[in-house]
Amino acid sequence: MHSDPAEIKKSVRSYITVFVALMAFTLITVAAARFHFAVPIAITIALIIAAMKGSMVAAVFMHLISERKVIYAVLILTALFFALLLALPNLTTFEHHSGMPGT
Repeated sequence: MHSDPAEIKKSVRSYITVFVALMAFTLITVAAARFHFAVPIAITIALIIAAMKGSMVAAVFMHLISERKVIYAVLILTALFFALLLALPNLTTFEHHSGMPGT
């Protein structure tokens, strides 16, 4: 942990900022629930609010904001693995289809 008083003050300030933002998003969630939106719009609004709250908690309380290099490396690895999985059926097909029936 940090032993420097300035670093501790900075950490506490960021925790308080996230707390206030989480409370604000909670109030926005309650206010949005009072409106009767169509289901797709309500789900979209709820997911946007939840993603914002979750990203703030992960970035600050889980200290992911200081792990950018690792996060980008994992993101790139995930994207490459996803692309490989999408291409895998085409790479493993040994038959050539000529487009003519019976061939």
